Amino acid sequence: MRILKHDEPNFERKAAKVFNRRAVPAEDLRISVEKIISMVRSDGDKALFALTQKYDGASIGAKDLLVKRGEINKAKSSACGQVKEAISISQANVKDFALRGLRKNWEMKNAQGATVGEVFQPFSRVGVYVPGGSAPLVSTSLMTVAIAEAAGVEEIVVCTPPNKEGEINSELLYALEVSGVTEIYKVGGAQAIAAMSLGTKSVGQVDKVFGPGNSFVVEAKRQLFGSIAVDLLPGPSEIFVLADSSGRADWIASDLLAQAEHGGDSQIAFATTSIRLLEKVKGELNFQAKLFNRRKQISEVMKNGTSLVLLKSIKQGIKLANDFAPEHLSLIVKNKEEVLPKLKTCGAIFIGSYSPVSVGDFLAGPSHTLPTGGAGKSFSGLTADMFQRRTSFIELDKKSLKKSIPIVEIFAEIEGLDAHGNSARIRGTQ
Repeated sequence: MRILKHDEPNFERKAAKVFNRRAVPAEDLRISVEKIISMVRSDGDKALFALTQKYDGASIGAKDLLVKRGEINKAKSSACGQVKEAISISQANVKDFALRGLRKNWEMKNAQGATVGEVFQPFSRVGVYVPGGSAPLVSTSLMTVAIAEAAGVEEIVVCTPPNKEGEINSELLYALEVSGVTEIYKVGGAQAIAAMSLGTKSVGQVDKVFGPGNSFVVEAKRQLFGSIAVDLLPGPSEIFVLADSSGRADWIASDLLAQAEHGGDSQIAFATTSIRLLEKVKGELNFQAKLFNRRKQISEVMKNGTSLVLLKSIKQGIKLANDFAPEHLSLIVKNKEEVLPKLKTCGAIFIGSYSPVSVGDFLAGPSHTLPTGGAGKSFSGLTADMFQRRTSFIELDKKSLKKSIPIVEIFAEIEGLDAHGNSARIRGTQ
């Protein structure tokens, strides 16, 4: 755990080193992912089998890669009523939120009288990555697949890693099924992103890849972008809590630890203007960290990925937050109306003491698939319109064409493209 105070020497430099990030991969990570993608590109399914054995310890063959209907039916029958109800309630919130975010077709007349507009259509086939290595992220199926289904996508392909027995968690299978998935494959990591992006004998190529993952998954998306469309770059979990003296230490610590239990490269940060609150949060972190099942993961993040900052002012905290571009930002200040408009790079903002991040992770409605690693400076969180393709259309009649020709001819002359000018002019003579 690192502690920074605004009055210590070189505070700005130290804070910038921690919080001013850009999503640049480490060289060894880049090379490793490059090799995985190359294997899938050249060896297809064979590479998927070998990599699943290497990284997940599971022996998967051609007959086992695709989850069968029998496995799904078994998962449906084994899921208890409480699980089914929780999934149903969350799915309803996610779908309602998604439907409000879909873009609608529109048209208008331009100054020359031409009809112009846009139509929005769902992608035909998308791929979704659902993490399942250290924990079966049942909620991620709702925050991705259910949104794709709401957007009208016909083919929704999911890749998720199996356990060592070559099986997928039954609650996750149930959630995927009710969310609208059409194909589920037992493959994880960068190789899953490569399979969906490039296609193999078993895994058909998709139009766009979605979903969160570890550093390997994020880097695979980065490398394959261009040959395939991607949603954003959601990697290891993050939270930044910005608070004045009104915050409650035990609640703040609980939110920080909720993200820390993802382990790995997760980052948690707390910044406040109150030295008293900072000390209390520090104490609560050390106390609460011993209470939870995933103590090992929490301990790793507490040691390597935790920052507590004493601020000179909330204004200073706003700058740190915007530099950090956190996946989740918890805002606990008395003057929220003044602060909110100034927070411009966060994946999602949780306002006030009664808004735990876990409600956003599981239930509230907006997708929990959010940019991490500083990518929030360029990407927004997952929304329903990301599952739609935009196509513009243009329609002229004789009258609007006649008004357009002189302008087209001027541009054609400036750019030396006389065939362009002729293609409009030739119609004007009829």
